[in-house]
Amino acid sequence: MRPMKWRKLGDILINDKGIPEEIIRDALQEQQVNPVRLGEILQERGEMTDTLLAEALASQSGIEFIADPNITTTALELLTVIPIGYAKEHLAVPIDIQGQTIRLAVADPSNNRVLNDLSVMTGCRIIPVIASRDRIMRAINQGYEALSGGGMMEDISQGDIADDKLPVDDLLDTSDEAPVIRFVNGLLTQAYRQRASDIHIEPFESEAVIRTRIDGILYEAQRPPYRALANIVSRVKIMANLDIAEKRLPQDGRFSVRIAGKEVDIRVSTLPTAFGERVVLRLLDKSSGVLGLEQIGIDAQMLPQIEKMIYKNHGIFLVTGPTGSGKTTTLYSALSAINSREQNIITVEDPIEYQLVGVGQVQVNPKINLTFAQGLRSILRQDPDVIMVGEIRDSETAKIAVQAALTGHLVFSTLHTNDSAGALARLVEMGVEPFLAASALLGVLAQRLVRTICPHCRVSYHPDEKILTQIFEGQPIPAGAIFYRGRGCSHCMQVGYLGRTGLYEMLEVSDAIRGLVTTNADAATIRKQAQKEGMRSLRLSGLDKVLAGQTTIEEVLRVTQEEV
Repeated sequence: MRPMKWRKLGDILINDKGIPEEIIRDALQEQQVNPVRLGEILQERGEMTDTLLAEALASQSGIEFIADPNITTTALELLTVIPIGYAKEHLAVPIDIQGQTIRLAVADPSNNRVLNDLSVMTGCRIIPVIASRDRIMRAINQGYEALSGGGMMEDISQGDIADDKLPVDDLLDTSDEAPVIRFVNGLLTQAYRQRASDIHIEPFESEAVIRTRIDGILYEAQRPPYRALANIVSRVKIMANLDIAEKRLPQDGRFSVRIAGKEVDIRVSTLPTAFGERVVLRLLDKSSGVLGLEQIGIDAQMLPQIEKMIYKNHGIFLVTGPTGSGKTTTLYSALSAINSREQNIITVEDPIEYQLVGVGQVQVNPKINLTFAQGLRSILRQDPDVIMVGEIRDSETAKIAVQAALTGHLVFSTLHTNDSAGALARLVEMGVEPFLAASALLGVLAQRLVRTICPHCRVSYHPDEKILTQIFEGQPIPAGAIFYRGRGCSHCMQVGYLGRTGLYEMLEVSDAIRGLVTTNADAATIRKQAQKEGMRSLRLSGLDKVLAGQTTIEEVLRVTQEEV
């Protein structure tokens, strides 16, 4: 219903929202040729945000504006009678219900159809409120995601497997009632919502356990009925296009889904055990993009050191650390920093985790003899400037990488060693001649990931003196140092940590260190020389982040246990 004094949208935008009159005039002229709404024209031109349009529509219609529409627990049940596709099409979602009255967040106050439809579906009075399109879409995704997350385990029984392929639509749009399908969809959705990197489906003698890895730590998520395990595994295999009849051999596959509007790539690995097949799913949010070097936790003092190496014309830059320490993410960040039209960059990876625009990426495939070594040989015939080798696993790959670096190519790669000094000794152990390794290497970056303190429940405290002595290693504690930890809250699943950052140890290969490598010096000797030249250890890097209030002492000690 229109207010007593009707105002044109253009007048509201000029007088109330400060948009210049000439911009509105140009948009109105375009409207005569292109008969779409004024707000759509302005948004397409980048002259107005979703929020500004919603505020203007609220002023025009006299309907309440809500900046952040959140669905209450009581309104959540209403989503069971409204298909998510309908909610997204009409950009409308119920956010509250009181008695027989429903508050409905809408983006378009003139859309009376959705008000009438919902009134018929529920038998309730509908009161519209206005919110921006993006906030409504977020509320829709969050609401249906929460609705799909639970209450399905008890429904799973034998014979609930569907032979269909994975639907390409958003998992939250799925209307299939087969309990096993709903359970797996809910499992993926819940894991994604909790920022899990992996899902483990594990069979034991008399039970099945599902665990999720969040910020590097495994947490138990669910215990489905043991009789349902075979159906759950079969459903995952169907999604990954694996052989559901083959239960004796390990299998690997992958599939992509959309969860809450985001594309997620999922890698699947199955392994036969004494009590059934064990399945691990690795989740990768393809929409998250590649982080910059400064965003992954590299401090301002170390950044120029690394940038000096990655902008060289030739040589090897290595990143080391255990599995799951973020090595590949660091290499992607480095490649992203130097990526340009003037550079021919080619990678050989297993697997390709992110698509980098302008970079040629090769997937290792041992089944057809496309190994790291073979891929690297082929890349060298493609006139590359920069080469990234996902991992140096064997002597052959190490020797080719060193030769490539010595013949004018910049090579990035990873190696599994505990610290930066160990990488130089490891190359020699792999059969690379010491003088060649010394000549080729630019530097080695060792790294670990630590959990960061949840900002929502961070509190200061005084740590135990023993722990303080252990991390400060006899050094004086800075005056005024404040230590923090998380109490635990709903944002961090009561653990006190939310997200991760990196600890880094940068070894720059100097002339003195080259001399040590040439004489076959061990890792301890190389490390001592690097520390003389100013290298800061992983533990000291962690200490900086503790004093900055980013992480805890316990977390740094956990990931730097080998530094005693």
